[in-house]
This record gives sequence, C-alpha cells and structure tokens, in this order.
Amino acid sequence: MSNQTSRGAARWATLVAVPLALLAGLAVFAGMGGFGRDAATPEPTPTTTAPPATGPVQATATALTPRAATVCRTLVSRLPGDLRGQARRPVTAGPQQNAAYGDPAITISCGGPPPAFAPTDLVYPLDHVCWHAAESTEATIWTTVDRELPIRVRVPRIYGQPGQWVIVLSAPVLATVPAIPKPPNGCG
Repeated sequence: MSNQTSRGAARWATLVAVPLALLAGLAVFAGMGGFGRDAATPEPTPTTTAPPATGPVQATATALTPRAATVCRTLVSRLPGDLRGQARRPVTAGPQQNAAYGDPAITISCGGPPPAFAPTDLVYPLDHVCWHAAESTEATIWTTVDRELPIRVRVPRIYGQPGQWVIVLSAPVLATVPAIPKPPNGCG
C-alpha cells in the first residue's frame, strides 16, 4: 500500500508541477518579448520620445549665379541619402542648394558669402577639404574655406563631435565644388 500511495502522490505532484512549469515558462517568454512584439522594436518606456521629425526644415535660398547654381545642384545631388544614420529631410526653400538630415536638423547650404574669420583661427583639413568651425551655444557651423563656393554645415550640439558629421560630407564636396587656387594657411 505504501508503494501505491507513493505512486499516487507522484502522479498528483506531476499533474500539478508540469502545468505550473509550463505557465512559468510562458510568463518568462512573454516577459522577454515573445507573443507578437517585434524584437527590433524597443519596448515603450516613460522616457521614450516622439518619433523623429520628417517634415521640411526651414531653409533660405541665396541668389546664385548660373555657375554657382550648377555647382550647388551637382553637390546636393551627390549628398548621401542618410548622414551617419540620420535620414535626409526636405527643405522649405532652395532644394537645389540646401539639404537637411535628422531631428534636430543638420543643415547644409551651398553658396552665399565667403566666411569671415581671423587669419589665426584654426582650419581643419578633413578628408582633403578645408573647413573652419565657428561655435555657438546651439551648434557648430562648419564652412569650407578652400572651395570656389562656401559650403556651410550646421551641426546642432546634441550630436557631439561635429567634425565627425562634417567629414562624411567632404567626399561629395571634393568631387563637385572646385578648389580655389590659393587656400588659407593650414589647408595644405
């Protein structure tokens, strides 16, 4: 009888333990993102922000000579579809000379007046294009100083290491905007 009692207790223990183990496993699976939630989509949290903006970015169209318009159009057509993971966005004016990426927007403008800076300011030769950086409280404005037309890139402070964003743009600038014959000191 004790053998039969042991078997009966074992059956009851199995009947209770197996469903509980299955329920515990399902709870862990669901907690780890199973049952329909895409693993690539982060779980919403109280600190999750709104999706990045994709609408047009405010831009100003500068009057350009026919040659400058051609150079700028060529440059803008060669800019990447995304800038270090930041999606390209439309601009409100001058899409043939302006471009924007991300939220907050990193903006690029072609043409306009040449940059004014002290001859003692540092210039940065980044991937064979020479840039001058001007700091403000909101952004760093990078401007080419060795090209026929100035190219300005405004990198909001939130992105950090602004030179890393600008260097990606050096290749299209180098390929489309002719160099000036005598660049400033430090550009050689």
